[in-house]
Amino acid sequence: MAVYKRSYRGYAGTLTPAWSRFLVLYRFARRTQSRSKVQTVFFVLCFFFPLLCLLGIYANSHLSAFAFLGRRAGPFLEIDGSFFLVYLSVQSALSFILTAFIGPGLVSPDLANGALTLYLCRPLSRTEYVLGKLSVLVITLSWITWVPGLVLFFVQGSLSGWQWMSDNLWLANAILWGSFVWILLLAMLSLALSAWVKWRIAAGALLLATFFVGAGFAQAVNAVLRTQQGYLLDISRLVSIIWQNLLRQQSHQPLPVPEAWIAVLILYALCLFLLMRKVKAAEVIR
Repeated sequence: MAVYKRSYRGYAGTLTPAWSRFLVLYRFARRTQSRSKVQTVFFVLCFFFPLLCLLGIYANSHLSAFAFLGRRAGPFLEIDGSFFLVYLSVQSALSFILTAFIGPGLVSPDLANGALTLYLCRPLSRTEYVLGKLSVLVITLSWITWVPGLVLFFVQGSLSGWQWMSDNLWLANAILWGSFVWILLLAMLSLALSAWVKWRIAAGALLLATFFVGAGFAQAVNAVLRTQQGYLLDISRLVSIIWQNLLRQQSHQPLPVPEAWIAVLILYALCLFLLMRKVKAAEVIR
């Protein structure tokens, strides 16, 4: 456009608020993922078990309707910590598989194609870039973990009365925080691996190996050294210990709960360190 014409006008529309600018990355990433029919079908299948639990809760509270059969029917399910521990275990396995599909493709294409410079030359900081990529997994996995879990809790509360809900409010807190521990761990680990392994398939395989090989290596360390500290390398076992503590399940734990929390926090910090080392506008190759 010729300058002398002076017909250029700046953008006068509504600006995106600075605090929510990172969600632009989430919106475009979700649009790309929705094109995959395999991911969409698997995401829908992740709601099958919560629906089954919902039907079980409803049937459990309406067994009195069968009193006309001549016998007194008692509840066949105890809606307590053990019930939601099973729920979290099943949904965490499904969320892990979903992360293996989504996570490796979030950062590696940007690094492989040199697109970080295009992101960071705009009003978007490194922190906002990382938050935007994290939000893709955090929001997606929330829909299949703590959101249906809280729905199950409130449905049970509405059927059993407000007294049950007030007495068991700690269950809702355990579902929420237990899910966030797992979701954030999966999200940060998959992004860190995706940043360092620029090949998407290799990053997904490395994510699977981190959990399965780590569990096997932990068992080997325990057997050779005759200790229980090898479980510090088993990520799934660490999260399980935290879940059982939050849901007040009294069982023998191979590690103290504070050690499990410290190990998970160290893993968070390590993943964040590795991720921020790679998220740069320019990279010097020697």
